[in-house]
Amino acid sequence: MTILDQPGDSRRPSAVVGGLGLVQILAWGTSYYLPAVLAAPMAAATGWSLSFVVGGFSLALFVSGLAAPSVGRMIDSHGGRPVLAAGAVVLAAGLTALGLATSLVVFFAAWLVIGLAMSASLYDAAFSTLGRLYGSGARRAITALTLFGGFASTVCWPLSAYLVETLGWRGTCFTYAGFQLAISLPIVLFLIPREAAKHRDAENPSASKAKLKLASRPERRSFLLLAAMLMIGGTIATLFSVHLLTLLQAKGITLAAAVSLGALVGPSQVGARVFEMALGRHYHPLWTLAASTALIATGTFLLFFDLPITLAAIALYGAGNGIWSIAKGTVPLAIFGPARYPVMMGQLAMPGLIAQSAAPFIGAVVLEHGGAQWTVALLVALALANVALIAGLARINSAHPQRKPPDLS
Repeated sequence: MTILDQPGDSRRPSAVVGGLGLVQILAWGTSYYLPAVLAAPMAAATGWSLSFVVGGFSLALFVSGLAAPSVGRMIDSHGGRPVLAAGAVVLAAGLTALGLATSLVVFFAAWLVIGLAMSASLYDAAFSTLGRLYGSGARRAITALTLFGGFASTVCWPLSAYLVETLGWRGTCFTYAGFQLAISLPIVLFLIPREAAKHRDAENPSASKAKLKLASRPERRSFLLLAAMLMIGGTIATLFSVHLLTLLQAKGITLAAAVSLGALVGPSQVGARVFEMALGRHYHPLWTLAASTALIATGTFLLFFDLPITLAAIALYGAGNGIWSIAKGTVPLAIFGPARYPVMMGQLAMPGLIAQSAAPFIGAVVLEHGGAQWTVALLVALALANVALIAGLARINSAHPQRKPPDLS
């Protein structure tokens, strides 16, 4: 029996988290992390501008943000199993369409489909699924899940580079579509427990909706501050993941070396998550969020410098981003409680994903007109803004403390 399992629990949290972990690696690697390696080969092979190619990814993020609240409500009502299964199928369809695209119209339509799949496949959907399954005790499972997700770029960036070299970018898309149907879909169907649908109060539907609303001014202020932080944090993560290799090459580093350096993000994320998993039960998740913002701000600032300081910059950013993913799932659970958790996650995800949709284009414009140094300056400014916001969020919740979620160990 592992630390995630409880006696008499037939749903075996360790098996659920392990299966979801592999699903997350493949979901992130075949959607969010795809443009970092495939964008340049796509542009070179098709003759489309890099801005248009990256614009497809921006469209996917925008659509994912619009769909996020609906996905949260579906998970709240029916559980995560059907939503995650649909996400795998839709992602496979989108990747297939992407590989077949010979015109920009089809290309953007494929990314639109991928965006719908992202809303039902990535962390927000997975965290909501765990919250629905395990309630207030989901913090441990959420943290464990991020240990797997941290390897997405480490596994899929080199794999994507290899597949592009051997099969081309279209063959890479077809291969990843097959992964979704042959690996992710069966895992979801066989390992994620089927849950009964929630029965809403048919006689008084307004009462059911009222239970999901923010009940007090501190809660509303917490929601707004947290939404702003997730918007900024997601924008930083998107800029970093899409443009890191370009920023490193601007320092005179070769593409192969840049891919190797970028792969350090994964181990750094996982190392920080292991640390948080070991000690996290002793403190409120807001401390995780605070540590994350500080590490990200420090890491982005160090990107101004060349090797070997660049190594420290990537490692610190990776550590901060690693526990950011944990805080993104556990802070809303601690502040708003399990009853509203899937719905709150969907609502919090929407503005962040919509803001992220503009990040690749903004980053490309800043890189083109201001160069790498101005792009790093933008990252640092955004990171410092989140440092200021966490101070306000912590002040509100220290005045109105929330009960700490129980541990699963």
